[in-house]
Amino acid sequence: MNRPIELEGKKYTALESELGNLKLIVIKAKRGYIACSYIDKDTAEKVGDIAGFVSGVKCVDDMLRAKLRNTTTWAEDAGLREGMSVKKALEILDSPEI
Repeated sequence: MNRPIELEGKKYTALESELGNLKLIVIKAKRGYIACSYIDKDTAEKVGDIAGFVSGVKCVDDMLRAKLRNTTTWAEDAGLREGMSVKKALEILDSPEI
């Protein structure tokens, strides 16, 4: 299910869907996305996605409190780093500078 979320006046789209034993969770910003570990980093890398990844989240609220586990090289070039908060990563992904 897609739903809008707002953080500090900026709007994002959150996807949260039951797949099996865990949910697929993705938050989309203007220039990229943050995803749970259901999304394959290697595939995101191959297609040139600007993406960060978290693990151990069960809902969008968990994701918003999480820190990045890893990123694509495209995301690193944009300024995302392992250990960065998801909120900070979304702020960067919403920036027109990348």
